[in-house]
Amino acid sequence: MRTILNVVWLVFCGFWLFLAYVVAGLLLCITIIGIPFGVAAFRIAFYALWPFGYTAIERPDAGAPSFVGNILWLILAGWWLALSHIFTGIALCLTIIGIPLGLANFKLIPISLMPLGKEIVPTDQPFVLR
Repeated sequence: MRTILNVVWLVFCGFWLFLAYVVAGLLLCITIIGIPFGVAAFRIAFYALWPFGYTAIERPDAGAPSFVGNILWLILAGWWLALSHIFTGIALCLTIIGIPLGLANFKLIPISLMPLGKEIVPTDQPFVLR
Protein backbone atom coordinates (compact mmCIF):
# COMPACT_ATOMS: atom_id res chain seq x y z
CA MET A 1 0.00 0.00 0.00
CA ARG A 2 2.90 2.35 0.78
CA THR A 3 4.28 1.94 -2.72
CA ILE A 4 0.94 2.78 -4.32
CA LEU A 5 0.56 5.88 -2.14
CA ASN A 6 4.14 6.93 -2.90
CA VAL A 7 3.62 6.60 -6.66
CA VAL A 8 0.38 8.60 -6.53
CA TRP A 9 2.14 11.14 -4.29
CA LEU A 10 5.02 11.40 -6.75
CA VAL A 11 2.65 12.10 -9.65
CA PHE A 12 0.43 14.65 -7.92
CA CYS A 13 2.78 16.65 -5.71
CA GLY A 14 5.97 14.83 -4.70
CA PHE A 15 8.05 15.83 -7.70
CA TRP A 16 7.17 19.52 -7.39
CA LEU A 17 7.84 19.59 -3.65
CA PHE A 18 11.13 17.78 -4.28
CA LEU A 19 12.09 20.49 -6.78
CA ALA A 20 11.17 23.23 -4.29
CA TYR A 21 13.46 21.72 -1.66
CA VAL A 22 16.29 21.22 -4.17
CA VAL A 23 16.04 24.86 -5.31
CA ALA A 24 16.03 26.01 -1.66
CA GLY A 25 19.05 23.78 -0.97
CA LEU A 26 20.97 25.13 -3.96
CA LEU A 27 20.23 28.73 -2.98
CA LEU A 28 21.27 28.09 0.59
CA CYS A 29 24.52 26.41 -0.48
CA ILE A 30 25.70 29.56 -2.23
CA THR A 31 27.37 30.76 0.97
CA ILE A 32 29.55 28.75 3.32
CA ILE A 33 27.28 29.60 6.26
CA GLY A 34 24.26 28.28 4.38
CA ILE A 35 25.72 24.85 3.55
CA PRO A 36 24.28 23.09 6.65
CA PHE A 37 20.87 24.51 5.75
CA GLY A 38 21.27 23.35 2.15
CA VAL A 39 22.15 19.85 3.33
CA ALA A 40 19.00 19.85 5.50
CA ALA A 41 16.96 20.95 2.47
CA PHE A 42 18.39 18.10 0.36
CA ARG A 43 17.62 15.60 3.15
CA ILE A 44 14.02 16.78 3.32
CA ALA A 45 13.78 16.79 -0.49
CA PHE A 46 14.10 13.03 -0.61
CA TYR A 47 11.60 12.70 2.24
CA ALA A 48 9.17 14.92 0.30
CA LEU A 49 9.73 12.81 -2.82
CA TRP A 50 8.81 9.46 -1.17
CA PRO A 51 7.22 10.13 2.28
CA PHE A 52 5.09 7.06 2.97
CA GLY A 53 7.00 4.54 5.04
CA TYR A 54 9.24 7.15 6.67
CA THR A 55 8.89 9.44 9.66
CA ALA A 56 10.85 12.28 11.22
CA ILE A 57 12.08 11.90 14.78
CA GLU A 58 13.96 14.19 17.15
CA ARG A 59 17.67 13.53 17.44
CA PRO A 60 18.67 13.24 21.10
CA ASP A 61 22.09 14.83 20.51
CA ALA A 62 20.65 18.03 18.99
CA GLY A 63 21.10 21.03 21.22
CA ALA A 64 21.16 24.80 21.20
CA PRO A 65 22.94 25.13 17.82
CA SER A 66 20.06 23.25 16.19
CA PHE A 67 17.57 25.62 17.81
CA VAL A 68 19.45 28.70 16.57
CA GLY A 69 19.81 27.13 13.13
CA ASN A 70 16.09 26.37 13.03
CA ILE A 71 15.30 30.04 13.71
CA LEU A 72 17.53 31.07 10.80
CA TRP A 73 16.01 28.34 8.62
CA LEU A 74 12.51 29.56 9.45
CA ILE A 75 13.43 33.05 8.29
CA LEU A 76 15.34 32.01 5.17
CA ALA A 77 13.34 29.12 3.71
CA GLY A 78 11.02 27.42 6.17
CA TRP A 79 8.00 29.67 5.94
CA TRP A 80 7.53 29.46 2.18
CA LEU A 81 8.18 25.71 2.10
CA ALA A 82 5.57 25.27 4.84
CA LEU A 83 3.14 27.42 2.84
CA SER A 84 3.65 25.17 -0.18
CA HIS A 85 2.74 22.16 1.98
CA ILE A 86 -0.34 23.94 3.36
CA PHE A 87 -1.66 24.96 -0.06
CA THR A 88 -0.89 21.59 -1.63
CA GLY A 89 -2.45 19.74 1.31
CA ILE A 90 -5.65 21.78 1.12
CA ALA A 91 -5.89 21.25 -2.64
CA LEU A 92 -5.39 17.50 -2.27
CA CYS A 93 -7.95 17.21 0.54
CA LEU A 94 -10.67 18.52 -1.80
CA THR A 95 -10.93 15.07 -3.34
CA ILE A 96 -11.57 11.80 -1.54
CA ILE A 97 -8.61 10.10 -3.19
CA GLY A 98 -6.33 12.99 -2.27
CA ILE A 99 -7.11 13.00 1.47
CA PRO A 100 -4.22 10.67 2.46
CA LEU A 101 -1.89 12.75 0.32
CA GLY A 102 -3.13 15.97 1.89
CA LEU A 103 -2.59 14.53 5.35
CA ALA A 104 0.95 13.55 4.35
CA ASN A 105 1.51 17.15 3.26
CA PHE A 106 0.36 18.35 6.66
CA LYS A 107 2.73 15.80 8.25
CA LEU A 108 5.63 17.48 6.43
CA ILE A 109 4.89 20.98 7.77
CA PRO A 110 6.75 20.64 11.11
CA ILE A 111 9.92 19.35 9.47
CA SER A 112 9.73 22.04 6.79
CA LEU A 113 9.61 24.68 9.53
CA MET A 114 12.26 23.24 11.87
CA PRO A 115 14.42 20.57 10.12
CA LEU A 116 17.62 20.77 12.14
CA GLY A 117 17.82 18.29 14.99
CA LYS A 118 15.54 15.82 13.26
CA GLU A 119 16.30 12.57 11.52
CA ILE A 120 14.24 10.75 8.89
CA VAL A 121 13.93 7.03 9.60
CA PRO A 122 11.82 4.18 8.19
CA THR A 123 8.59 3.64 10.10
CA ASP A 124 9.26 -0.07 10.42
CA GLN A 125 12.54 0.58 12.24
CA PRO A 126 12.30 -0.66 15.81
CA PHE A 127 11.56 1.98 18.42
CA VAL A 128 14.66 0.96 20.35
CA LEU A 129 16.87 2.26 17.54
CA ARG A 130 14.95 5.53 17.34
